[in-house]
Amino acid sequence: MRTYRELFRTPQFRPFFATSAAQVAASTMSGLALGTLVYAATGSPLLAALSMFGSSLAQVIGAALLMSAADRLPPRAATTGLALFFALATAVLAVPGLPLPAVFAILLAQGVVAAVGGGVRYGLLNEVLPKDGYLLGRSVLNMCSGLMQIGGFALGGLLVATLSARGTLLVAAALYLAGAAVARFGLERRPPRATGRPSPAETWRINAVLWSSGPRRRTYLALWVPNGLIVGCESLFVPYAPAHAGLLFACAALGMLVGDVVTGRFVATRPWRGRLGTPLQLLLAAPYVLFVVRPALPVAFALAMLASVGFAASLLYQERLMGLTPEEFTGQALGLHSSGMLTLQGVSAALAGGLAQWTSPASAMTGMAVASLAVSLALSLAGRRAAGAAAGSAARRADGGAPGGTSRTADVAATADRPS
Repeated sequence: MRTYRELFRTPQFRPFFATSAAQVAASTMSGLALGTLVYAATGSPLLAALSMFGSSLAQVIGAALLMSAADRLPPRAATTGLALFFALATAVLAVPGLPLPAVFAILLAQGVVAAVGGGVRYGLLNEVLPKDGYLLGRSVLNMCSGLMQIGGFALGGLLVATLSARGTLLVAAALYLAGAAVARFGLERRPPRATGRPSPAETWRINAVLWSSGPRRRTYLALWVPNGLIVGCESLFVPYAPAHAGLLFACAALGMLVGDVVTGRFVATRPWRGRLGTPLQLLLAAPYVLFVVRPALPVAFALAMLASVGFAASLLYQERLMGLTPEEFTGQALGLHSSGMLTLQGVSAALAGGLAQWTSPASAMTGMAVASLAVSLALSLAGRRAAGAAAGSAARRADGGAPGGTSRTADVAATADRPS
């Protein structure tokens, strides 16, 4: 699959895309409205920030306890039910006089359920698209997410000013309902990818299976850690340049959009795309090292945009993860990726804020970037060593059991730890 036209002609992709777009827009609008309500009620920037982004930290609970449901529920029913849950929860958040502990309890539940929702959504994407279309489809979803976030924040701000924060929450709840309707009547019925009942024990068992493979383990770390550390850099845009933080975020979003377009549309058709993961991750971090000298704002804008092109590495590593994962575990594998990524982003933002308190925003951004570079290089080196060791072991076995010392086993082992 090479073009966007082919992608949108794929049966079931259009209703899947529409459902995802509605949910991202609803989440963005509701987050802004809720942050406005909480700040007005408490005057606390911390509580306002937690009301907007804190639910992502709760995803680790869903990943640890409930993720086995991602492959054991019928995808259409699960997608519809999850959208209805978020519609109801968002409507409850709009109730006047709702106590603050109840607000955060609902946010905790939303975060836990969202972890399963990520597994259901991306597992279904892997079913809807042919194998050679996943990277292109995922890049389109990334672009849609970025555009819906920009539009959601803009429309949400307008609605908060004209309707009220609670009215905006009700609009977001209506968007969730629209997404549920599209999923119910647009997606076809499919059986679950795996049998059995979801449970915490089953979630732990499959997570242990996914984590037991060295190549998969390194792929997860590559998806979580370098990305999360650079989100920590971005979390310091406001203290770094209070009057121009919006432009920094906009430049970073533009760079990410460029990276997704180039990788999804052009790199996806190249047989050597598996070798670009580490270079893109190095590009993701390297520009932020230069922030230690506090570059002029035009240079800072350019550096943020250039760095964010490197976020496209996650597309390549997701494709690799799918090549390393049995079909019946794809939903949980992708859900674990999504939940781990969001959790690491939240942790990294907190870590970056702590470093900035002790040093300065510029120094903290540089420190996070250096750590990201070190992790990317260490993971690349570990993968090369493992591939070399596997190839040597296979070659020794072949020398002992086959004339001429050649074997297809050696070829397979030599490629087992390289991106697919």
